Amino acid sequence: MDLVLKNCRLVDKAGEYYIKIDDGKITDISKKPMNADETIDVKDNFVLPGLIDPHIHFRDPGLTQKENFKTGSEAAANGGFTTVIDMPNTLPKTNTYKALEEKIRIANSKSVVNFELQVGHNDLEEMEKMMSLKPVAVKIFMDLESDESLEKIFHDLSILKQTTEYTGLVATHCEKKSIVEHETSKLKEKNENTAIDYSYARPAESEDESVRQAIDLTRKNNLQLHICHLSSRKSLNMAKSASKSMPLSWEFTPHHLILDNSAYHIYETFIKTNPPLREKQDSVRISDLDEKSIIGTDHAPHTLEDKTKGVWNSSPGIPNLETVVPLLLTEVNKGNLDLKLIPKILSQNAAKTYGLKNKGEIAIGKDADLTIIDLKQKGKFNIDEFKTKAQYSPFDGWEYQGLPVMTIVNGKTVMNKI
Repeated sequence: MDLVLKNCRLVDKAGEYYIKIDDGKITDISKKPMNADETIDVKDNFVLPGLIDPHIHFRDPGLTQKENFKTGSEAAANGGFTTVIDMPNTLPKTNTYKALEEKIRIANSKSVVNFELQVGHNDLEEMEKMMSLKPVAVKIFMDLESDESLEKIFHDLSILKQTTEYTGLVATHCEKKSIVEHETSKLKEKNENTAIDYSYARPAESEDESVRQAIDLTRKNNLQLHICHLSSRKSLNMAKSASKSMPLSWEFTPHHLILDNSAYHIYETFIKTNPPLREKQDSVRISDLDEKSIIGTDHAPHTLEDKTKGVWNSSPGIPNLETVVPLLLTEVNKGNLDLKLIPKILSQNAAKTYGLKNKGEIAIGKDADLTIIDLKQKGKFNIDEFKTKAQYSPFDGWEYQGLPVMTIVNGKTVMNKI
């Protein structure tokens, strides 16, 4: 069946449009009425290219008490996302051909949205095998590796780029292991620790040093760098400067943009995440979003038990897929963010960085992945209404204005609140 969306508003065009979809592709865009087997009236709401989250943790396989590909992808659809990119730190790690093949099978059988996968590093032979399954990037948790180990990993990736179809895209978690270990050890000597100590155990300096190292190693090995969940102002300035002379992108999470480490006094370990919330003067903020920015939610759900084991033992991670769009649209409504940036930071830029050629744009011939938003709809976040397994969010109870009201994946409606 073909489908027509009518009364569509587009961010970069005046007037109302019809969008025709057939066989999972956009086949026509016009101000003139069109007929189809099915017509959906989107009621003058804005239609965006399907949103892409380049940083999610669906915990499947091995940690499905926290989330799985079904509940996670339903949360993605509910939040307006049509494509997600899952991270490799599941059980087992997605760093072997066998583990990657299994995760693809799981995702194919459970996911209601499009998905891509990142893999972890391994020896060259194993990574060469994995590349035949076309992962979109290699993820490096730099906070878990020594300097010597990082030198070898980046060098191996440069060889991998020459010998396989690997694009050379490396996504980094930038915190320097030696600094984190030193500062954590010092803080643990205190008689009593409170939740905010966690932000000092992993200071902005650890991110800054790691970002500098990631830039150097990427440049030296002729790779393409994507910095995950960038949270430090100094690191942002380094990334912007380096991006003028090398292929480099970065993403921000909603929690790093909206909160600072004073939030530990309110939410305690429920706000614990890596990298941690920064002191206000070191934090990135909404005003840092520009034409090059990417939003990655770092959707990282845990059980309530996992989040309440004290400062050092509580698991780091926040679920974000169902809150990020209303949070950002609220900033649009407040006049703090230009609506024209929304398709770029939530779709187009991630599609470019990760080489998703048929995504990120509303154009004839592109995949019919579309997200409809209602800028006027007001409400309060209610964790009980979310699709994620997570039962906590720092944004629970926050008021918003602006909501994703329909998610269309490959021409199929997977969420509809119109």
